[in-house]
Amino acid sequence: MRRKIPPTQALICFESSARHESFTKAAEELSLTQSAVCRQIANLEEFLDVQLFRRTRRGVKLTEAGQTYSRRISVRLDAVERDTLSVMGNQGTATLELALVPTFGTQWLLPRLNQFLRAQPQVTVNLTNRTRPFLFADTEFDAAIYFGDGDWSGTEAHFLMKESPVPVCSPALIGPREQLGPEAIAQLPLLQQTTRPYAWRQWFASLDMRVEHDLNGTRLELFSMLAQAAMCGMGVALIPPFLIRNELESGRLINPCAHSFDSDNAYYLVIPERKAESATLQAFRDWVVGEAAGYRASEEN
Repeated sequence: MRRKIPPTQALICFESSARHESFTKAAEELSLTQSAVCRQIANLEEFLDVQLFRRTRRGVKLTEAGQTYSRRISVRLDAVERDTLSVMGNQGTATLELALVPTFGTQWLLPRLNQFLRAQPQVTVNLTNRTRPFLFADTEFDAAIYFGDGDWSGTEAHFLMKESPVPVCSPALIGPREQLGPEAIAQLPLLQQTTRPYAWRQWFASLDMRVEHDLNGTRLELFSMLAQAAMCGMGVALIPPFLIRNELESGRLINPCAHSFDSDNAYYLVIPERKAESATLQAFRDWVVGEAAGYRASEEN
């Protein structure tokens, strides 16, 4: 069945006219005459059987329907342009669209990724932040690195590593002390990680402690945000050391209590079953799983 889609040129003229709220400026931007833009808008309104603009003495204004359609069309034209530029810029190469949790991506994956790209020069890897699971069928992602239990319907999961978070804070928060016991940690403001809502409860439970306010405190979504809040003296945060090596080495953050715990969750590379036979994905899988195994071995020594 033929798609009910207006001509592309009409949509481009509409998007530009809506953005400027001016047929004249749209004509200048698109190197067309004003009458040509007007014809395209009239044809689009006829196609939709909807008035998109109100003509006034001072020019044109979007109707309510025009405003709604403009927002939607603008997003889709941007996506078409990105996809077009991607195809034009990646001729002869394979592209891997990877979703991943952001701090893990910037602090662990990116410093190593160039090794893979040098070994696979025909592959381009695009990274996009995602903090929670999603439906692969609703996206263009080829794989994901996420933190969870590895149970993701319709996928194969490959274990990468545990987190083993430790308490960290600004030295100014506890100065002149450098070390604190768990009881003293419990008296400090506890910074909470949005996607790890029970982290402090699990940390205290691993010490056979029960703290009434262990779920209270400022909540932040990313480990990078937690680290920044801790450096600003807002409280103490539970963060895996491998995600804040620079901050710990520089002394901007300290670990006042070395105790850690391993939660039931971990970092996994997740690949949709329908894409598991992709040579590009298999190459990336073998590389990142090997890198993670090497990292775990180095941490144990």
